[in-house]
Amino acid sequence: MKTLKRLLAVSALAIATTGTAQAEDLTVWIISYSAESQVKALQTAAERFEKSHPDVNVEIVQRGVDEHKTALRVAAGSDKGPDVYMSWAGLGLGGEYVKAGLSRDLTPYYSQYGWDNRLTAPSLAFASSYGSGKHGVPFRFSGEGLYYNKAMFEQAGITEEPKSYEELVEAAKKLKEAGIPAFTFGGSVNWHLMRLMDELLETTCGAELHDQLKSLQADWSKTECATKAFAEMQMWGQNYILSPFMGVDQKQSFTLFLAKRAAMMLEGDWLVSQIKEGGNLDDYGVFPFPNGTGRLYGFAEYFYISSKTSKPDLAAEFIDSFTSTEFQTEIAGVFGALSVNKEVKLKDDASAMHKEWTEIFAEATGTFVNGDQAFPLDVTTEYFRVINDVAAGRLEPQAAAGAMQTFIGNRK
Repeated sequence: MKTLKRLLAVSALAIATTGTAQAEDLTVWIISYSAESQVKALQTAAERFEKSHPDVNVEIVQRGVDEHKTALRVAAGSDKGPDVYMSWAGLGLGGEYVKAGLSRDLTPYYSQYGWDNRLTAPSLAFASSYGSGKHGVPFRFSGEGLYYNKAMFEQAGITEEPKSYEELVEAAKKLKEAGIPAFTFGGSVNWHLMRLMDELLETTCGAELHDQLKSLQADWSKTECATKAFAEMQMWGQNYILSPFMGVDQKQSFTLFLAKRAAMMLEGDWLVSQIKEGGNLDDYGVFPFPNGTGRLYGFAEYFYISSKTSKPDLAAEFIDSFTSTEFQTEIAGVFGALSVNKEVKLKDDASAMHKEWTEIFAEATGTFVNGDQAFPLDVTTEYFRVINDVAAGRLEPQAAAGAMQTFIGNRK
């Protein structure tokens, strides 16, 4: 299948060779999405915008996650780059490029298009968190939970979804006794294992203290629950994660999950579409990580307008079109269980798992974000290193908590 970038490039070439005036390019940089439905949604968004703007050619450039981050860092230090770019919300990811001066303040466009009124409060929570002005517009907000293979649970004698952390550990023990690894993770991409660590911190520390650790307001080395969370991470890494996991990436981990090599994955609501394309949804279930606080783990993805674009008004029109009620209704369920648009509801023919996700969202007492969105970039990098070393058995829990605090203390 041709990439979206190539398909759009062909469209531009056709315009140029038919004698029509040269189209104005609007370049959008975004990560590569795995599900065909997500790729199609991006293509449709581009085609619709081109139809309503005959003199515009939308070029959507997709890259892998790490390649996308690298390209943005290069763009931040040069005069070339996209008109619109996707990044995650929060200080550690979107904030990196805001701090580097790559993001344009969108306050006037929020007023012009009424995005504050159109979009959901959880998805908008980060737009004003970067110090001044508003940066980025959410196009998805995703929750993360535990997907499991029903047959593997049944094989291990697990009759109910775990409702507490203790029940989750007990389920992992039963799975191991049945010869089934509890989890599959891709350790080579850092952020995948981070998801488990974030949930363990929420579980051992509770909401308030977890937030203090992530906001660098608590001392990791003196906070007992932080050491306990690292101890739990060590326990999972040594006993219940499909090995070897440090050389596996997220996509390979998902393939192993579909191949029934492990019973569970800690993934977002976007996985529903991917499972549907690669397997049978009826074979799987999903439940929130039983962290004891009732808060749902999740994050937002934003479209940012580059500070270097010469077409900010056109870029804002594209974002407005993408987040419109009409388009979000059309692609409902493609990027996640819930739309960022308040007016959009699940389709009547939505899958049972998508409907289950709406219940998970509705029952959550609040949300907390991924560590790489909560932390500044340099702290995130150290967090990744420490997690990997603990999970691989190279660093003891107390030393891990100390390493985090030493790094944080040295950066002040």
